[in-house]
Amino acid sequence: MRLLVIEDDPEVGAYLVKGLKESGYTVDHSTDGKDGLFMATTENYDVILVDRMLPNVDGLTIIKTLRATNNKTPVLILSALAQVDDRVKGLRAGGDDYLTKPFAFSELLARLEALLRRVHQTAETETHFRVGDLEMDLLAHAIKRGDKVVDLQPREFRLLEYLMRHADQVVTRTMLLENVWDYHFDPQTNVIDVHISRLRRKIDKDFSKQLLHTVRGVGYILREAD
Repeated sequence: MRLLVIEDDPEVGAYLVKGLKESGYTVDHSTDGKDGLFMATTENYDVILVDRMLPNVDGLTIIKTLRATNNKTPVLILSALAQVDDRVKGLRAGGDDYLTKPFAFSELLARLEALLRRVHQTAETETHFRVGDLEMDLLAHAIKRGDKVVDLQPREFRLLEYLMRHADQVVTRTMLLENVWDYHFDPQTNVIDVHISRLRRKIDKDFSKQLLHTVRGVGYILREAD
């Protein structure tokens, strides 16, 4: 499981990173709100832990930006602001849980585990996806765009499934390599370009509206609107 910690206090940040890594998580750490937001929107994380008070971009703005771009990654807010109104603002901004400082690390782990269970249960029950007139049925292993049946090879199917699960979100080449190919190698490989090109021909070529878009220098996005 991969986590992003956005925490500017060096002692708290080091404490979190050390404890989470010892608990078996892969952890990225940012001490700046702007950099943390960039990481959150360009990489794939299972949970994001974010402090409310951060330099350049505050925690609530980070969460609101993620939710506005349809990024559904669970967010656990860590904050010394402990009033009821503070917690309500954090949750209404799009946070999934709110933990006040100081906190017991065991409680942090328990809350993380609860968020991860919720995500996995939801993911397992989703068997049908739709973007515009493009539909995927996982149970039937079938894909249609409008009235046309789309025939995909296994790897193309996995690629489209990942894109549809992250519809309206930009996915990077690294995210595709790690989640579709299970590879951790040179992102300059053309394996992604080849498969994206094949997939685009099958789902977009004979239709007036393009669904699969290239975000130059970043990655790809599957969405209905241009």
